[in-house]
Amino acid sequence: MTVVEPAVPGVRLAAIPGLFREIGDLKRVQVAHAAGSVAQRSFVRSWAALVAGADPGRVAGVQCAAAVAGARLAGVDAAVLLNAGLEPGEVTRVLGRAVDEVAGGLHAVVLARVHAALPHLVADALERPICDQPGGVPPFVGALCSQPRAGATAPGKPRLIVEPTENHGEHCWTVAVYGALLAEDLDADPGAVFLLGLAHHLHNASLPDAGFAGDNLLGEHLDAVQHRLTERELTTLPNALADRVRGLLQLRVDAGSPVGRAFHAADVLDRVLQVHHHARAAAFTVEQALVELELVHAGPVTDYQHAVLAAAGL
Repeated sequence: MTVVEPAVPGVRLAAIPGLFREIGDLKRVQVAHAAGSVAQRSFVRSWAALVAGADPGRVAGVQCAAAVAGARLAGVDAAVLLNAGLEPGEVTRVLGRAVDEVAGGLHAVVLARVHAALPHLVADALERPICDQPGGVPPFVGALCSQPRAGATAPGKPRLIVEPTENHGEHCWTVAVYGALLAEDLDADPGAVFLLGLAHHLHNASLPDAGFAGDNLLGEHLDAVQHRLTERELTTLPNALADRVRGLLQLRVDAGSPVGRAFHAADVLDRVLQVHHHARAAAFTVEQALVELELVHAGPVTDYQHAVLAAAGL
């Protein structure tokens, strides 16, 4: 692998971990009306749109808008709001408020692009039932949504297993969104970065993930195995899309191109933020819930609720 000194958007990176952390939490947000996490369902929906011929740039724009709004709205997406009786314009305004609450650290052009994509996000939701599970996707999409990530591994050491385990579909969608949101800072095409993020683990559709430790043990066979399995999955895509993905996958070998820099920034941020999530969850305290998050929040019965907790010794 060629190592290139990266031109990273230092100021921007210092401003976006909070937003990216909340987007990453969509791997863990589920709803009653559909199976899988928000991130997993978004991964499937992204591939369904691409296979149907949608432009990667448009898909990236819609998915980034959904992700940024979802950072605070969680499972309350455009389809849910429409189903609840809001008009399309009202849905767009609610989503816009959610975007503005979390997106202050984004590049101004990216923020404008996210807002511009909100009406398209609502239009897409109007075309599908609230519990729609897109069809017409290649088998690798479902396989990646079932294939767990390895977690933290190192050669010669036992793996660190933390639960719940994310799957490859969730990781790939999150990397795709992070990359597209960072693309403007690195002079990269957001559609290209998004597509590379979605596709960078195609080989894991049939290769269980043993992490860096496993890759190290495969040794001289690793590149050939990954290439062979990736090509197998590419044959299930429309020819033009397969060719586009094949070309983009070549850019992940280093950080020498704008697309490569945006992708690798997104990938490492997601891997490390995932570990931060598990560390934060393990260290979570009751005081944080009661004081910082105001679990017992202000309202007409707050005093009564506090009295109940005091009487119960909580």
